[in-house]
Amino acid sequence: MVTLDRLANILGGYGVRLRLGSMPRSTELRSVVLHGGDQGPAEVGDVLLGVGARSVAEVVGWAVSARAVVALVRGEDEFADDPQTEEVAVMVIDPAVAWSEVAAVVYGLVQEGRETEAGRGPTDLFALADSLSTAVDGAVAIEDRLSRVLAYSRPQQHLDPARVETILSRQMPPWLHAVFDAHGVFAHLAASDEPLFVPAQEERGMTGRMVVAVRVGEQLLGSVWVSCPAPLTGARHQALAAGARTVALHLLRSRASADLERQVESELVIRLLEGAADAAAVAGRLGLAPQGLRVIALQAGIADEQHAALLVIFERATTGFGWSRSSRSALVGDTVYTVLPADQAATARRWISERQAALPPQMTVLAGISGVARATELAAARREADECLALCAVQAQSADAEPLAYDESWDEILLQRLRTAGSSGRTPVRGPVSQLRRHDQANSTQYVATLGAWLQAQGDPVAAGAQLGVHENTVRNRLRKMAEVTDLGLDDPRRRLATMIELAVTGDA
Repeated sequence: MVTLDRLANILGGYGVRLRLGSMPRSTELRSVVLHGGDQGPAEVGDVLLGVGARSVAEVVGWAVSARAVVALVRGEDEFADDPQTEEVAVMVIDPAVAWSEVAAVVYGLVQEGRETEAGRGPTDLFALADSLSTAVDGAVAIEDRLSRVLAYSRPQQHLDPARVETILSRQMPPWLHAVFDAHGVFAHLAASDEPLFVPAQEERGMTGRMVVAVRVGEQLLGSVWVSCPAPLTGARHQALAAGARTVALHLLRSRASADLERQVESELVIRLLEGAADAAAVAGRLGLAPQGLRVIALQAGIADEQHAALLVIFERATTGFGWSRSSRSALVGDTVYTVLPADQAATARRWISERQAALPPQMTVLAGISGVARATELAAARREADECLALCAVQAQSADAEPLAYDESWDEILLQRLRTAGSSGRTPVRGPVSQLRRHDQANSTQYVATLGAWLQAQGDPVAAGAQLGVHENTVRNRLRKMAEVTDLGLDDPRRRLATMIELAVTGDA
């Protein structure tokens, strides 16, 4: 069931102000009632939409009559210290928000907001599986289009190992997927609404299966599977076909509810990333702590299908109802941004790895991690994550390389900034280093490399020689000859620093 806490968090994104009264945030909400005009509400319900109410006091009176625990009223009226409001949780809606929009949100969340263990759809999908199981006289499993288990009927006698493994892993195991693929099951589901029978595979511990597509229009949403020794016929066959249509409606409504939550979540995350003045309040609406946060920037690709890959990774990042997840995400342009409570970079890397594990193997993912930030600092953290992501792309990291975190790689990022500036033609074309570089090109000397090694070794010719693979006297000799080519000014600390920066930017150090 949806709770008052979740309803308040979602509606908070629409400018709704809440007074709890004596209602705990864990209060479960099961029904919605619309005020019935002068005659009062025609029915009772947990949430009352006070269309036409002129004040908080009036809508509270309507709510008491309707035995509602939550009342919504639209207008400028502020909360008063009226003791009547203690009987009901009152939500005051911004006048700029239309009743139709609020009603759609409330009905979507309350009527279809029941959560499954997988974080999608209503719990009565399990009840539907039980009902369908009785009608067809066989164990039922409902799966999405990626063969992930959404619901299943109560245990029955003689469960075959294939069904047990599928339920325990929450997804069809690869070997079973291969068996069904060899029988043309998935091609059939993509093209037909007729139930299909798959014979038993005794050597693999699988009884027969009857499967039917769950479809809305041309869109395949999933499938319904029945364990049965022989094809279903007559009333059982009709019950399976009708059940698939009912499942389709459930999945469609639960998808709409999940998409609504994603939209509200994304809007709030974007406000944080853009540096909203009320960042702490926005973080609170998202259920995030005001500090100890990191921003993760993600980009993905499957061959040339970047946009499809982004949608896949965004779906994985937002799998599960938002308030059962620690992370909050938004898709902005070609990047998925996630705000994650993580004092340590390892926590963020673990989150990324978990998302990657659920992605197709051919998908490439690049990620950048910001430093730890407060909610009010997330705009700056977003830029840090972007720079780490850009550096990953420049370095063309291998698939098993760890994502970069800003607080661990700030020095390399600073140099990358300078390299970027240098690539636009802003590095010196004249000066000591440029003169040495031209001398090396004309005379096949190695003065620039020697100078870089000497500076990295902090003036130690022994360490510089070891790095270059030459004797320390060779280093000293090269330094003397460099002084004949140009005035390096290595006795001046500022010149040494400038020389080191130029060498780092141009990749010579």
